[in-house]
Amino acid sequence: MNRTESEKLILVKREPDGIAYVTINRPKSLNSLTKSMMRDMAQAFKALDRDESVRVIILSGSGRAFCSGVDLTAAEDVFKGDVKDIESDPVAQMERARKPIIGAIGGFAVTAGFEIALACDILVAAKGAKFVDTHARFGIFPSWGLSQKLSRIIGANKAREVSLTAMPLTAEVAEKLGFVNHVVEEGELLKKAREIAEAIVKNNQDLVLRYKSVINDGVKLDLGHALALEKERAYDYYNGMTKEQFQKMQEFIAGRSSKKPSSKL
Repeated sequence: MNRTESEKLILVKREPDGIAYVTINRPKSLNSLTKSMMRDMAQAFKALDRDESVRVIILSGSGRAFCSGVDLTAAEDVFKGDVKDIESDPVAQMERARKPIIGAIGGFAVTAGFEIALACDILVAAKGAKFVDTHARFGIFPSWGLSQKLSRIIGANKAREVSLTAMPLTAEVAEKLGFVNHVVEEGELLKKAREIAEAIVKNNQDLVLRYKSVINDGVKLDLGHALALEKERAYDYYNGMTKEQFQKMQEFIAGRSSKKPSSKL
């Protein structure tokens, strides 16, 4: 596969309102990932995060699947590479991204696709979508976080069942467990993801980035240290504000309080 062909398999679209789309575009192979696709996806997220015109990123897959995992016909090429190479690691770049990432999950998210979904900040899934961990079935050792992240979201017992049995976790159950935010009709998937993105774009961009960061950093800590982290960052934030910024904040709050509150998500 040459470079030009590879680039077409990861589509990037920027819109004027600050919403960007990344689409895994290999539908005939259920969006299975080759090594070059992983590299291009990693670089796409890195570039979008650096682009100041981009405020939110929506990730989806073309066709019947979100992502069916790594292309096992090229397994040796993928797995014998450097799993610590941050530049070609899409999950690492997603985790490093300051911008919120919304995953729009349709069809199957299998193994590596499951791990990519776990790297999103917010998940919208279509009815009937399934998350499947086949690491144990095929003798693949996880390296994108599934063994550690899933248990922290849905609980260790349920995570062990999902991973050790390789049985599907449906979107509907995932929503009940707090992994998926919303389950919608298939035709509404990108519409709902965009609705959430638009709600984020309306807010203070600097605070959105700071808020995402303190949440994501805090969940790695125990509650006591996480609360201390929040206090520390709040102190730095307010100490760095000028009188003019405080005045703008007050004017903004006064203006918003005179308007009707927006409908719930």
